[in-house]
Amino acid sequence: MIQTKAIRVPSRNRSGPVTFDDFCSLVADGQKADLINGVIYMASPDNTDAGDLFVWLITILYDYCELHDLGKVYGSRIAFKLDEKNSPEPDIAVVLKDHLERVERGHVLGPADLAIEIVSPESVERDYEKKRNLYEKFAFPEYWIIDEELQRVTLLRLGRKGYAEVRPRKGVLASKVLPGFWLRPEWTWQQPRRRKADVLADILAGVPR
Repeated sequence: MIQTKAIRVPSRNRSGPVTFDDFCSLVADGQKADLINGVIYMASPDNTDAGDLFVWLITILYDYCELHDLGKVYGSRIAFKLDEKNSPEPDIAVVLKDHLERVERGHVLGPADLAIEIVSPESVERDYEKKRNLYEKFAFPEYWIIDEELQRVTLLRLGRKGYAEVRPRKGVLASKVLPGFWLRPEWTWQQPRRRKADVLADILAGVPR
């Protein structure tokens, strides 16, 4: 979703990769960035299409999780500290109730249960490779990649051998992390996009059989 550039900023007192503390001090509050393998990826402003999709999707997820009391939904400016060199900020992330002890005031300490990235031309390699590898390594149970340009939604689910892609069934991708939650991939790129209330009503009616 976000156009970015990578920067490697050494600590003031030493050379080497950026640490989490460096990341927190170097990136201004409210600035979208990712720390991946000691490199900061700074974000430029959203484009309006990606911004519309972000609001559409996070609203549906927020309302669904609230209705079912599943946990917390976070958007794009929340850092997930995985170790001293890795602290991504997923475009959208869900932390389930059982894991809310991970949530601290300044960041989340550990993985999200579900992460979503909205691909932009500048984030293709990061979303499909760097973040996929990172989320797999640190055991994010589900990772959704939404690519409007290619009109494709990729759902990756963690298993014993790492991530495996989940194929749509009857045109639907269903979450295992969020019981009962599902999407038709084409909803994410349709123009005009369906009303959020109508989509939520369809989801709440149950997975099509």
